[in-house]
Amino acid sequence: MDRDTAEVSVDSFPGERAREWVERHHEHAAPSTYVYDFVWDITEDAVGPFCTDVDGNVLLDFTAHVASAPLGYNNPKILEKLESFDLVDPMKIAGQDFYVSGGGSVEDPDLPGPTQLLDRLTDATSHYDLDTAFLSNSGAEAVENAIKICYAERGHRGVTFDGAFHGRTLGALSLNRSKAVQRRGFPEVPGVLSLPYCACEGECTCGWKTDGPGGNRLADALHPTRGPVPADELAFVILEPQQGEGGYRVANDEFARDIAAAKEEHGFKVISDEIQSGLGRTGEMWGIDHLDLDPDVITSAKGLRVGATVANENLFPEETGRLSSTWGAGDLLASAQGVATIEAIHEHDLLANVRERGRQFIDLLTDLDSEYVTDVRGRGLMLAIELDSKERRGALMKACLTRGLLTLGCGHKTLRLLPPLDATEREIDLGFAILADALDDSRVTQAGAGDDEGGDVV
Repeated sequence: MDRDTAEVSVDSFPGERAREWVERHHEHAAPSTYVYDFVWDITEDAVGPFCTDVDGNVLLDFTAHVASAPLGYNNPKILEKLESFDLVDPMKIAGQDFYVSGGGSVEDPDLPGPTQLLDRLTDATSHYDLDTAFLSNSGAEAVENAIKICYAERGHRGVTFDGAFHGRTLGALSLNRSKAVQRRGFPEVPGVLSLPYCACEGECTCGWKTDGPGGNRLADALHPTRGPVPADELAFVILEPQQGEGGYRVANDEFARDIAAAKEEHGFKVISDEIQSGLGRTGEMWGIDHLDLDPDVITSAKGLRVGATVANENLFPEETGRLSSTWGAGDLLASAQGVATIEAIHEHDLLANVRERGRQFIDLLTDLDSEYVTDVRGRGLMLAIELDSKERRGALMKACLTRGLLTLGCGHKTLRLLPPLDATEREIDLGFAILADALDDSRVTQAGAGDDEGGDVV
């Protein structure tokens, strides 16, 4: 498949073979958030955003596997760095108990591994004086470790924000405020306060700004005489610089400055959850780079291929058993992929490409002549359009899918768009053309309007 000339081609979706695979999979799979019957055939052609399913359909993937495949499929920017190495077994070691070498020297290894990934990560966060990282298996574990090191530093309370999503393990789950179904009936870490996430443009209408003694909800809560939360009990504030599942809402600049001012006054830690917004997705290496707010901890995963909790060494506990993860620092292949991804971002100037292609896509989406689109938002190639109803959003996803464009929902009625970081002008134009055509599909035009209720597509 030639990426420069590849075209979308759909016979029928889902096809007969896809239905067979899905039916067999669900004979033993627990219920989860499967969105549609896309079955990628790893033996067939795939490159960049183009992939082939088990029925031979060629699709354009603008989901990046929820930002976990930042450069799409079989990207030579990644594969060329790995193809000369013979794979070994095991590819995972007990990485918090043992070390691993990929041959060569530590400064110039034949195959980069966890040691080199730690080096690249701390270099990418050095402007915040974050010089130490703990590798784990997933984003949820990265968040778990982030809140643990903050709790160990001081306090037993935390602040999260409405619409937040930070993971599905119990500690991270306690911070979620995106959908009730994620937390209902499960025990939670106590002492977590939820506040409005201000993504307002212009005058604040979300409830963050107040007439109280601090002028905003966080400062009011921590006010020394009138606030309900003793400031020295607050261990951390955790936020996504651009919310993911909460609807791709972008943090308001003044909102971020308010948090920074409260941090300066009271000394709590700020955790920036970069699991979806990090690694160049927004046009900067980290989503929080857009804001006047310095994090004490950054969490990363997805496109990094492993989980990572990055902070200053002084924030990590000195006791060796306080944090642990069997595979996080011992996944040889994932670590090499993570190093290759970070290096590709720098070597190919992908941040500039993300900004340029993001502007192109935003301009196209903003000019959409559709009564059903109520908002276009996002940064870089972490973009979204909001529809006038959840039902319309679902219909649009299906209409895109039958035309060969893979998308995902988020929030209540929002469609998210995640092209690869090295997306080309042609690929953005192609994806937009499919999306614009899908908006005229009868399923979309006849879908209900209004602020309906119900669950959401993840």
